[in-house]
Amino acid sequence: MSRLTVRGRKPLSGTHRVSGNKNAALPMIAASLLTAEPVTISNLPDIADVASMLAAAERFGAKVTRDRSRGSVTLTAAELSSARIDAALASGIRASFLFAGPLLARLGRVSLPPPGGDQIGHRRLDTHFAGFRALGASAAAGGGSYRFSGSLRGARILLDEASVTATENILMAAALAEGRTEIYNAACEPHVADLAAMLNAMGAKISGAGTNLIAVEGVGRLHGCDAKVGCDYIEAGSYIAAAAVTGGEITLTGVEPGPFGVLEGAFARFGVSWTFDAAKGALRYVPRRRLRMKYDLGDAIPSVSDGTWPAFPSDLMSILIVLATQTRGTCLFFEKMFESRLYFVDHLRQMGAKIVQCDPHRVVVTGPSQLTGGVVTSPDIRAGIALVIAALCAKGETEILNAESIDRGYVSVEDALAGLGAEVRRRP
Repeated sequence: MSRLTVRGRKPLSGTHRVSGNKNAALPMIAASLLTAEPVTISNLPDIADVASMLAAAERFGAKVTRDRSRGSVTLTAAELSSARIDAALASGIRASFLFAGPLLARLGRVSLPPPGGDQIGHRRLDTHFAGFRALGASAAAGGGSYRFSGSLRGARILLDEASVTATENILMAAALAEGRTEIYNAACEPHVADLAAMLNAMGAKISGAGTNLIAVEGVGRLHGCDAKVGCDYIEAGSYIAAAAVTGGEITLTGVEPGPFGVLEGAFARFGVSWTFDAAKGALRYVPRRRLRMKYDLGDAIPSVSDGTWPAFPSDLMSILIVLATQTRGTCLFFEKMFESRLYFVDHLRQMGAKIVQCDPHRVVVTGPSQLTGGVVTSPDIRAGIALVIAALCAKGETEILNAESIDRGYVSVEDALAGLGAEVRRRP
């Protein structure tokens, strides 16, 4: 266990290089098991979830060679085993379930313990089971494991929810299935498109990724490739918010404009906007006015709600709630996807935020509030970084317990923030 100690009210200023997208890196690691040939993945973020995913790949027999100087990893899955990874490893990361599709396609069978991850609400696996069954596999649960087996054939699959991980699992399995697969109501997130691009580089025949209808023509085998993880727009949004609440400015490098179109509208409600230098792959945020809520027509209180892409991403809801505490005006936040994500607002209220929690899915925030430091606990990755951002603008010192939860999604957050002028240190 570790804790972060933050002394607030220091404006951030400087340049931060955005890491590779965690949500793209994890399925790409799983996809490398679809071939016996080497797969090299670059721009992998050096975070705990990636380390856990690589450890799981090794348990299944993949050889993992790291090149930390280049931020790349080469995986060679020439000799795979269907042996189960231990429950302790799987319980630490929900993405461990993404090995189901590749191992089922390569070996014809797989047994996995229940996946873990952040406790932000019920996260069902039914869509994965229905997809694998539609492809011809048998699927069973019980005795502390999920088991899939059988030869795969193409099918028309209508997902009962636009689940990102279910779309990815079915996509990977379908790549080696016999015949054509069509996935309707597929997830459209950028990291799904990144996975599909990697699979196509391996010899798959996938079209429509990034839309809600993906078509896959199954092939007999896949080969090795070089793949690159795209930028983590969730990390970028977190650092923009940190600069905004501290009255600072920031330049983010290593970014691609594409995903930010979805974020612009929500951030603009709080008076936060940015500019892009496409040639340099850089985003620049400079405060041009005080943070003030932009009300709807007729001076109606605005709302921010999340949803499947291209709706505003759930992973940034916690961060925007902190931004709202420092913005003049009132805003309703409607977290539609996870019923436990908003419980962290108790810590913000403890720090002095004016927040009314209407129910598990909705909170009303009125700002600006003078936050005061104290002792809080990070319940999950996104709430943890949100508490760090709150601490950066709070009066006095804040201690954030369970800081290792933040390490699952952010690279050396204390070093990165210190490089921008923050006073942050880690202690056991």
